[in-house]
Amino acid sequence: MHYGLGIDTGGTYTDAVLLRGTDGVVVDSEKAFTTYPDLQIGISAVLDALDQELLSQVNLVSVSTTLSTNSLLEGTGTPVGLVLIGQHPAEQEFPTQDLIVVPGGHGPSGEEEMSLDTEAIREFGDRTKDKVSAYAISAFFGTRNPEHELRAKSLIQKVTGKPVVCGHELSQELGAYERAVTAVLNAQLIPITHRFVSAVMADIRKRGINARMLMLKCDGSVYNLEDALEKPIETIFSGPAASLLGASYLAKLDTCAAIDVGGTSTDVSAIYQGVPEISDSGSIVGGWKTRVRAMKMETSATGGDSHVWITDGEVKIGPRRVIPLCVAAIKYPGLLQKLNHIRPLPRKSLDENYQPTKFFVRTDYASNGLNNEEAKLLQHIGSDPISIHELYTAMRTMPSGKVIDALIKKRLVQAIGFTPTDALHVRGEYTAWNPDASHAGAELLSRYNGSKKYEFCTHVKEHVARNMAHSQMAFLLPERSRPLVDELLSGLYPAKFSLKLPVVLLGGPVKAYSEEMSALLDADIIVPEHADVGNAVGALAGKGVKKIEVLIIPESIEKPSEDFLIFYPGGREHVVDYREAFERARQIGLDMVLEYENRCGVSKEETETNISVKSISPENWPHPPLETRITVVGIGNPMMIIKG
Repeated sequence: MHYGLGIDTGGTYTDAVLLRGTDGVVVDSEKAFTTYPDLQIGISAVLDALDQELLSQVNLVSVSTTLSTNSLLEGTGTPVGLVLIGQHPAEQEFPTQDLIVVPGGHGPSGEEEMSLDTEAIREFGDRTKDKVSAYAISAFFGTRNPEHELRAKSLIQKVTGKPVVCGHELSQELGAYERAVTAVLNAQLIPITHRFVSAVMADIRKRGINARMLMLKCDGSVYNLEDALEKPIETIFSGPAASLLGASYLAKLDTCAAIDVGGTSTDVSAIYQGVPEISDSGSIVGGWKTRVRAMKMETSATGGDSHVWITDGEVKIGPRRVIPLCVAAIKYPGLLQKLNHIRPLPRKSLDENYQPTKFFVRTDYASNGLNNEEAKLLQHIGSDPISIHELYTAMRTMPSGKVIDALIKKRLVQAIGFTPTDALHVRGEYTAWNPDASHAGAELLSRYNGSKKYEFCTHVKEHVARNMAHSQMAFLLPERSRPLVDELLSGLYPAKFSLKLPVVLLGGPVKAYSEEMSALLDADIIVPEHADVGNAVGALAGKGVKKIEVLIIPESIEKPSEDFLIFYPGGREHVVDYREAFERARQIGLDMVLEYENRCGVSKEETETNISVKSISPENWPHPPLETRITVVGIGNPMMIIKG
């Protein structure tokens, strides 16, 4: 018998599940903390906890992650050098300061408009190779002829020895600016994705498991891990994609809405008749418009590990993630005693970092490039949690909030604080960790907003539930104003939203929120079995979907009945006869789709293909079309692998 292994690495937890090949049932699941900077420790821990006999029979591994998304949103991607070839508008901004614009590029038919300045590219590589970790290259009309991009790539690799990404490798869409941005972001993610993929592959091979290894993309399809290393940009929103597919799979529903409450954020989405909605215009990540097609979804910065803090007597939640007090008290045994003996803080001084329940601890990341203030503060933060008042005593001055924020952003310092997970521990609805620390934290914070600790925790829980409902309704009603959604969810009116589709909840303690969600929404609220590892299930539920577009145009408008150009991902060809060009284009698309499915472990016989054709011609045009676009879509189910 064979099994499928799904792994999801999020900002807080790494989850793993085993699915039985005969019926697709979850037979084992585990969770472990995601470990930084060495991800393999967390991956090994969660796999060690699984049934080892079943694990040895795995023949399909599929993974998903939010690491790429978090890196781009937090601005922690690695530095990248950008080579722009051709006439790119100088006033546009790019996600890197290390860039050069060099002569070169092609025209709309793929003809060379200017020779490539290889000397300028060589000099740029020499000048930047010690500053950046990877390079991106984007040429004007590089999708119509990638020759200059490929020459520049070869040259940069020879000069620097660093990874290089070309725009035409990521998108066949026109739009030089968006393609260049996509290439830069992709290059930023190469080291991050390489660490994650390498950690998974090393652990699987160490165990002697001979399995096909895939990764979920942000559109809900999968690709093999080697492709993931070349195109990590397609892993953005991989985690949210996994949550939607996992919700549909576990609830056995082809149509449903999904709310995934993670440690850092809450993701909402919907699937209809087994097909998720895809953003045709490309994803926006960290404010940058890309050419990456991803599932339509929305994320809000409220999760189970969001920081709960007080200012001016008002309760704030997020946007930063902290280690919950209940979790930290187990990892750091002295924390509970510190909580019980914390000194009162002046109410007027309270802010996000200056809190009676906020502590700081040093991470294992290497400290490089710190300024004097950052280095001085970091000297006082060690492997045991230290409070803001203890820092004040040690430094004899109040530490700067900006400096603390900078150290947290650089991942040199991890914060500990009160969270919605702690609130559930106080209410007795989720008690996986140390409830005494949660009670101590709630007692401290409730004094600052004039409430009792149980009342305080109920308020926190209701806030999280309203955020879940608000996010879902704002997503389902994109044309409606957000204030209107807020009003109807406020409870001030004798009415509430009624949904025709079920709402599936995913995440560790989401069962605790089902009653509040039912009060806010008139909908079938479902918490399926194994909801706490839904993303790992979703990593296995992705299909092998590949879409290839091939374009045919006349080489010259003056001779529209002879000599045609075929454009496809990675190349172009010249064919004299239109019918021959059409058949050649069709075969190119089909071959590329089947080759992709084969890399995903799906045979030609198991792949469902669909070919569509769109042509453009003037009215009463007696010649072959001015443009013919052939689209080949292949759909395969890698889950067939585990059925043996």
